[in-house]
Amino acid sequence: MLKNFLPDEHVKSILDIRPEDLKKRGIRGIITDLDNTLVEWDRPNATPELIKWFEQIKKHNILVTIVSNNNELRVKEFSDPLQIPFIFRARKPMVRAFYQALSQMGIKKEEAVVIGDQLLTDVLGGNRSGFHTILVVPVAQTDGFFTKFNRFTERRILNWFRKKGMIQWED
Repeated sequence: MLKNFLPDEHVKSILDIRPEDLKKRGIRGIITDLDNTLVEWDRPNATPELIKWFEQIKKHNILVTIVSNNNELRVKEFSDPLQIPFIFRARKPMVRAFYQALSQMGIKKEEAVVIGDQLLTDVLGGNRSGFHTILVVPVAQTDGFFTKFNRFTERRILNWFRKKGMIQWED
């Protein structure tokens, strides 16, 4: 059961994920969370560095869909200027939105990765759906009310993984 919380990869930032590496692995699509994965949960727009990263992703013909549990207004205001499709109120870790994103991109599960900052939503949902999952360190040190509870639970799960020798990184 706890293995569903174990990401396939861990990176400090989404900016550390190189499109060249994704292409070599046959990845044609990214399903990514928004808040604390791409930008701070209270930042309305993409940073210049993130915009450059998206440009590189697009240059390599990799599709992106943002899948967020947040409301439509929040996700739309972030996604529209970047012309990135999105799914709001995704109800992660439920798997429906992950498959919906895959269908919208028109690719196979093996050609997609799920990227997010939370074990209890992004990694669990991605793993339950059979995707390759990448956990990123949260962009912000602060969280919304409900996420604070998730972070407490995640720390306990990550500590268990460390004790079992299943992960080596430190946040």
